[in-house]
Amino acid sequence: MKKILLIATGGTIASAIGAEGLAPAVTANKLLEYVEDVKSYCQIDSVQLLNIDSTNMKPEYWIKIAKHIEEKYNKYDGFVITHGTDTMAFTAAALSYMIQNLDKPVVITGAQKPISAKETDGIKNLIDAIKFSCEDVGGVFVVFDRKVILGTRATKLRTRSYNAFESINYPYIAFIEDGNIKYNKLDIIKKSEDGPKFIITMCSNVFLLKLIPGLEPQILDYIKDKYEGLIIESYGSGGIPFEDEKNMLPKLKELVDKGIAVVVTTQVILEGSDLSLYEVGQKALKTPVIPAFDMTREAAVVKLMWALGQSKELKRVKEIFLTPIKDDFIY
Repeated sequence: MKKILLIATGGTIASAIGAEGLAPAVTANKLLEYVEDVKSYCQIDSVQLLNIDSTNMKPEYWIKIAKHIEEKYNKYDGFVITHGTDTMAFTAAALSYMIQNLDKPVVITGAQKPISAKETDGIKNLIDAIKFSCEDVGGVFVVFDRKVILGTRATKLRTRSYNAFESINYPYIAFIEDGNIKYNKLDIIKKSEDGPKFIITMCSNVFLLKLIPGLEPQILDYIKDKYEGLIIESYGSGGIPFEDEKNMLPKLKELVDKGIAVVVTTQVILEGSDLSLYEVGQKALKTPVIPAFDMTREAAVVKLMWALGQSKELKRVKEIFLTPIKDDFIY
């Protein structure tokens, strides 16, 4: 019988109505009372590591979760993390980078409605997550609405529907139907034989800038003085405005010359970016900026934080960022 550790961090799944609306209240032990049947196929312990709305998630908490998994790694066959949906994809990406070469599953789940609600999806999601945590696979995964998503490829697309998450620019790993797991992609989740590698570090001093028509280039002066990394969400295939008084390229070069890592991704969720395609992108590449290709926004933000946590030297940061990890980008 597999031995699983449930790590509770709060979120909607553990929320109850309070004086100012929904807030985390249900403990880890109480969550398990809703899924008693899982004890027929696994032994499960629990720990209340955090108890927050995931809006309050921060890199320091990602480090806390990763360190707890490292501490307990040899005592359990799998891990389930209950988490709020709003920043779940960020946490999944963070753990994918900080914990590599896994020979067991780390599964993140949550709910769109509290587990105590009449029409909750929390019970189903938690049972599915525990079920998948007993599989002989390795990696970080989001399990939600009967789907298994690679940790570097999850994005929340819906605020209320039960099918909140999608796998972006990548196949689903598996589907769970009536307790049966039907695999769709196996090669990326084979158990590592090299043993886990924990690279637990983060630099939170990163800014995400979303381009809008008419944005003043002077915003980059503020960023230059405050941040060590910048992710620009550009349009379409990717590019930076360069005409007239809205030309952002000179200010962008000032950032790079100062040693600030600049990553360019796209606001378009599907199919990724290609800065080599248009003039606006090729000019940006000469700055030079770091392309994010088909990475999710969440993965790009977190990977830059993780890279800067390891080095402040721009060449090394670019090297870390452009090294594919768990298929976080493929084109």
